[in-house]
Amino acid sequence: MGNSIGSQFVVTSFGESHGKCIGVVVDGCPAGLPIGIDEIQAEVDRRKPQSGAGGTGRREEDRVEILSGILKGTSTGAPICMLAWNKDADSSAYSEVISTPRPGHADYTAFLKYGKYNDFRGGGRFSGRITAGFVMAGAIARKLLALSGIEIIAHTVQIGDIRAVPHPSDITRENVDKSPVRCADTAAAAKMIRLIKALQKEADSIGGIVEVLAFNVPGGLGEPVFDTLEGELSKAFFAIPAARGVEFGAGWGAAAMKGSQHNDLFRMSGKKIVTLTNNAGGISGGLSNGMPIVARVAFKPTASIGKSQVTVDLKTGRKVDLSVKGRHDSCIVPRAAPVVEAMTAAVLCDFALRAGIIGRIIT
Repeated sequence: MGNSIGSQFVVTSFGESHGKCIGVVVDGCPAGLPIGIDEIQAEVDRRKPQSGAGGTGRREEDRVEILSGILKGTSTGAPICMLAWNKDADSSAYSEVISTPRPGHADYTAFLKYGKYNDFRGGGRFSGRITAGFVMAGAIARKLLALSGIEIIAHTVQIGDIRAVPHPSDITRENVDKSPVRCADTAAAAKMIRLIKALQKEADSIGGIVEVLAFNVPGGLGEPVFDTLEGELSKAFFAIPAARGVEFGAGWGAAAMKGSQHNDLFRMSGKKIVTLTNNAGGISGGLSNGMPIVARVAFKPTASIGKSQVTVDLKTGRKVDLSVKGRHDSCIVPRAAPVVEAMTAAVLCDFALRAGIIGRIIT
C-alpha cells in the first residue's frame, strides 16, 4: 500500500478527484500545537487556480473540515483528520474515456493494475486534486517547523523556455503570492502569462519548474544510507502528479563542473561554520548541512489538452482520435508551488521529530 509517507510524522492521503471528498490523516503531530482552521485554510487557498495563470475552470470551495485531533484550536496528539468536499465535479466528460486511455495520463497503467475497477473520473486517485490534502498536512508541518525558526518558500523559476532570474531579496511569500504564476521576477512573470494564454487558445498546455528554499534548517537531519534527506524529499516530490524531475543545489549542472568549482568551501561566520557557495543545496551525505536547502522540481505539461491525439480503444484494439474534454489547467506549475512547499515541510518535520528537535509535547 502506498498512500502514506513519513516515519514519525505520517501523512496518509485519501479521496479521488470526483469522489465525495479528498483529505488527509496526519499521525504523529505532537500534542499542544496551537493551530486554527483559518491557518490551514489559508494554505489550501494558496493552491487554488489564479486568474490569468491558465487554471482549471473547476471551482471548488475547498473549505477545510477537521474531523479529529484538534480540540479548541490545539492538537491533542491524536491523528488529525482533515478533508474538503468535492462540490463542483462534473464526470460527464469522462464517460468517453473509459476504454480509450488519455495520452500522458495514468489511465492505461491504472487499467493494468486495477482493471475495470479503477475510478477513472477526473483521473481519480491520480489527479492533482488530491494534493489539496497534501497542503492541509503541510500547514500542520509548517506550524511545527516555525517553532524552530524554519521557513519554506517555493516559487516558479521556469515555464516553457522562459526562465526567471529574481533578485534573492524579491523571493518572499508576499511577492510570490502577488504573481498569478507565483514568479518573483515580474518581467519573466509577464512573459509566462502571455505564453500560457497563447497556448490556451491553441488548446495546448505547458510545463515548468518550481524551486523550493528552506531556511534555518539545522544540520544533521536525515538518516543515511537509505533514508537520506534528499531521497525522502524526492519521494515526496514525485508523489505530486506531473512531477518529472528533481534536483538539489547545482543539480544536473554539477556534471559539467570541476571539483574545484563544485566544492562548497567552509568558513566561519561568527561561531557558525557556513560555506561560501551552496552547490550541495544544503545537503551533504544525505544530511542537512545547515545551509539553505535548495531543490527544484520539474513538472510536465498538463496531459489533458483539447488538441486531437491518437489513442487505442482497449475493447477493440483500434486506433481512436481523442480530444480531451472537461476542465483542466493549461499550466499546473503555479498551483504546484504551494504543494511543493507542503511536501518539503512534511519531510523536514518528520526528520525533526526523528532527531528530537521537535518534542512530543509542545509547551
